[in-house]
Amino acid sequence: MTLTIGVDIGGTKVAGGVVDPHGEVLAQTRRDTPADDVAKTRDVIIDVVRELAAGHAITAVGIGAAGFVDAGRSTVLFAPNLAWRDEPLQKYISDATGLPVVVENDANVAAWAEFRFGAARHADASMVMFTVGTGIGGGLVTGGRLVRGTHGIAAELGHMTAVPDGHPCGCGRLGCIEQYASGTALVRFARSGARQDPHRAEALLALAGGDADRITGPMVTRAAQAGDPVAGEAFGQIGYWLGTVMTDLVQMLDPQVLVVGGGVADAGDLLMAPVRKAYAESLGQRGRFPVAELRPAEMGNTAGVIGAADLARLAE
Repeated sequence: MTLTIGVDIGGTKVAGGVVDPHGEVLAQTRRDTPADDVAKTRDVIIDVVRELAAGHAITAVGIGAAGFVDAGRSTVLFAPNLAWRDEPLQKYISDATGLPVVVENDANVAAWAEFRFGAARHADASMVMFTVGTGIGGGLVTGGRLVRGTHGIAAELGHMTAVPDGHPCGCGRLGCIEQYASGTALVRFARSGARQDPHRAEALLALAGGDADRITGPMVTRAAQAGDPVAGEAFGQIGYWLGTVMTDLVQMLDPQVLVVGGGVADAGDLLMAPVRKAYAESLGQRGRFPVAELRPAEMGNTAGVIGAADLARLAE
């Protein structure tokens, strides 16, 4: 049985695991990310790999990096929350550990985990996954393979235009879906609603000490679970936008499964119910034909580790 290591690198943590061919994690470890120091981040990754490899016969390493990765799956071109700029990560880690290394975008590895072992495991060909967190990431699978694009940076689903000339986005464009269906958008909608109608946001404002500007994403979730109308409506708004943009992808790609993951999706039906409603209502005549099933992600916090490890195994 071949064992590979998956490493999931984010702005705050480096998580690693030994993964078998069935997607089972046999050992795990975790470190904080020294996000502003390239060399220290590299050393942390090497330390994680060496620790996990010490007790297992490892054949390859997969790394899921929160950034843009080149077509050769070797260099992190740019990472918005890390100090990487044209970082030859594959070479560094392979030279230090003596193992083959594959580097891939973090949303892609999470999507691959869901396709192989999670919510889309029964699909044999295609899937679209949205990861809804502070921003929106995504992954596409067609023909049983990740769609990476000519330059390795395809499937930036959060940066499809939802509202022409809408809210400015960190990518430099206006009106991206990330500005309307992400955790950041959830907070913006909730703060606006609390300012406009504080009597309907009593539970939400109580959590924020009466100050709408102090409302956070977890507060919105807690208040919505308690029945706060404004918090519930904020979820309704991001669900509407997400469900609507999914219809565009169905028209273009006709996938088997649509998967919704990420930290905001942990709110369950608070998000999924309005997403399903908007998705169904915006299909129009397309809804008369078979369309992609909509499912919540299943792999949770281990998706990045499992997906990265599996991609490394398949690349051997």
